Amino acid sequence: MIFDWLLGMFSNDMAIDLGTATTLVYLKNKGIVLKEPSIVALYKNREVIAVGEAAKQMVGKTPGDVYAIRPMKDGVIADFNVTEKMLRYFIVKVHNRHSMVNPRIAISVPKGVTPVEKRAVKESAIQAGAREVYLIDEPMAAAIGAGLPVEDPVGHMVVDIGGGTTEVAVISMGGLVVFNSIRTAGDKFDEAIMAYLKKAYNLHIGERTAERVKIEIGCAQKLEDTLEVDVKGSDLTTGLPRTIRVTSDEMAIALEEPINKIIDGIKFTLEQTKPELAADIIDKGIVLTGGGSQLKAFDLKLRDETGVPVHMADNPQECVVTGAGRMLEEQLDVLRRLSFEGEDSII
Repeated sequence: MIFDWLLGMFSNDMAIDLGTATTLVYLKNKGIVLKEPSIVALYKNREVIAVGEAAKQMVGKTPGDVYAIRPMKDGVIADFNVTEKMLRYFIVKVHNRHSMVNPRIAISVPKGVTPVEKRAVKESAIQAGAREVYLIDEPMAAAIGAGLPVEDPVGHMVVDIGGGTTEVAVISMGGLVVFNSIRTAGDKFDEAIMAYLKKAYNLHIGERTAERVKIEIGCAQKLEDTLEVDVKGSDLTTGLPRTIRVTSDEMAIALEEPINKIIDGIKFTLEQTKPELAADIIDKGIVLTGGGSQLKAFDLKLRDETGVPVHMADNPQECVVTGAGRMLEEQLDVLRRLSFEGEDSII
């Protein structure tokens, strides 16, 4: 205990939400100190040019010898070496360089990842400079970050919609009773918007434009007040730049398929839930977290489809990293236990 206290005095322990679209870092006793895109720009020889926000500005604008990539896919590592470089960049950016000890790091991972994928995340963090690494399931971290009393003998359902995955879980007495990992989330929304504009308007747009359209007028169902936005892209027939005006009503149509996949996954999870826990969920409602949950009218559509009350967490995109950070600060023993239990099939 004294050794842990001394280490804590001389290191800046941190929690990391290593997301497909965005990485957030929570520094012990300071809160969230970093929020940047999970993007890395490289030369063809794999030399890193930029990471995070600076790399995002290069997406779709790089010359032939430069490319910008996301090293995370569907919430897990797709490119180990680039992920390690990205993690190292974020850790060094946040970590006090005058600290005497490397940090302990808690990293959230989707519940559905394999032991091999968990090992890749852990090894990347160690190679990036971590002293100890603890892995925590995203749904549990999201629930804690949303302020749910997860240790109580009461059922709570949390739906965390990230960039690569949607994590659905029923939590009671500090454990995940039922869970479902759906590999449809924010990135699929962007792809659906791009596909719709190509089919309806013969217009080709990039990922950044699709994300902007999603944020400004994306919706799960038609809104009472229709929103509009101008969209610029390339005409697929002439190859020339072109601007069109798109409405939120069209976005409801464009996003119907990925939205339905997520709702079907939530319904499936509810069907697998024990009656006593289901009764608690009807009373308490479903809690939405994650950046993708902020899609306009998603909470209303989910409520209509399931008949269960739906609540949006405060600062939904920050719930996962906040929950992991709180465990690092207040419940290190519990974090170690949960991380160890999750590694039974790894070591």
